[in-house]
Amino acid sequence: MGIDQVTNLPLIRTLFYPLNILFTMNRSLIRSFWTQVVPLPEPTGDFTGKTVIVTGANTGLGLEAARHFAKLNASKVILGCRDLEKAEAARRGIQTSLEGSACELETWKVDLGSFSSVQSFCRRAADLERLDVVIENAGLLSHVYHEFEGYERQCTINVISTWLMALLLLPTMRRTSLKFDGEQGKDCLPHLCIVGSNAQFYTTFEQRNEPRIFESLREDGDMFHRYANTKLLSLLVMREVSQMMKREESPRVVLNMVEPGFCISDLLREGTWPWYYKILMAVSKFAIGRTSEMGSRNYIWAATAGTKSHGVYVEDCMLSTPAPIAEGEEGRMLQMKAFSELAEILEGIVPQVTHNI
Repeated sequence: MGIDQVTNLPLIRTLFYPLNILFTMNRSLIRSFWTQVVPLPEPTGDFTGKTVIVTGANTGLGLEAARHFAKLNASKVILGCRDLEKAEAARRGIQTSLEGSACELETWKVDLGSFSSVQSFCRRAADLERLDVVIENAGLLSHVYHEFEGYERQCTINVISTWLMALLLLPTMRRTSLKFDGEQGKDCLPHLCIVGSNAQFYTTFEQRNEPRIFESLREDGDMFHRYANTKLLSLLVMREVSQMMKREESPRVVLNMVEPGFCISDLLREGTWPWYYKILMAVSKFAIGRTSEMGSRNYIWAATAGTKSHGVYVEDCMLSTPAPIAEGEEGRMLQMKAFSELAEILEGIVPQVTHNI
C-alpha cells in the first residue's frame, strides 16, 4: 500500500495504520510492550586488542555502539561516516565520556550512496593490521524517490552498497582470523554484523514475482514499503551468503543480521511523513521506544554471539527468526534469486568480488 493510498483510507483506519505497522513488526501487542520496555542486558565482552568498524557512527545507534566498543577495551574503533565534521564531533564526544580510555578512535569517510566511496573505504581497511568486528549500521528510510548510482537510493544504500562493503571486507577479516587465532590462548573469530529491521514483517514483497527484482526496484512505485523491501532483500542475501560461507569446515568469520528494535533515533529524520503518522510515531516512541543506547546493546551482543549466530537473525540480545516469507522452500528459492541478481550487480562494480565469499 503506497502512502497516497493510506491517505485515502477512512480517517479511523488511517489513524491506526502506523500502529498496525508497529505491532506487525513486533509480532504482537504483548511482544511490542514486553520486549521494548524490559531493559536489555548490559553489554559484556572483552575487545582488548581488537579493531572495530561501525558505519553510520556519528549519531544514534552507531554512535552508542562505538562508545560501547571503546568502553569494552577495543584497541581501535573506526567511525565510518558520510560527514567527517559530524564524525569528528562524535569522536570527541566519546573521548569526553570515556576519559582515560586507551581506545584509539578514528573517523573515516564513507558514503554508501557512492560505490567508489565504499571501495575506497574498503581499500583503506585492507591495510589494517586486523579487523575483528564490522557493524554495518548505516542505512536510509524514505518514501521520497531519488536515485543513487542508477538505483532507487534505499536499494543502493541498504542492499547494494551494504553487501559490496561486506564482500570487500571479508578477506581482511579472514586474514585477521588466521593471523591472530590462538594468540594468548584466545580464539579469534571476527564478526560481520549487518543491521536489519523488523520492517520486513509488514511487507508482502510483491516484487518477488517480477522477472528481475532489482530492476523493478528502480521504479518509484510502492515507496511506502521500499524500506521494508530492502531490509527483507538484505536478510535474504545474508542467509544465502552465510550458507555459501559454510563450504569451509567452520566459518572463519561469523555473519549475522541484527535488529536493534524500535528506537528513538534519526531514522525518520526526513520529516515528509503525513501529519497523523508523525503524531502516532511520536506517541509510540514516547510509550515504548528504546533509547539509542539500549538498542545498540543488540549490536554488541551480535558481535560476541559466536558461531551459533552464523546466518541467524538476532534481536533483543538473543537468536530470533525472520519474517515467514523468508522461511521454507519459497524462502530458499527467493534468497537464491535475490543473491543471484545482486551478485551480477556487484560483479559489475568490482569484477569477481563474489569470489571473496
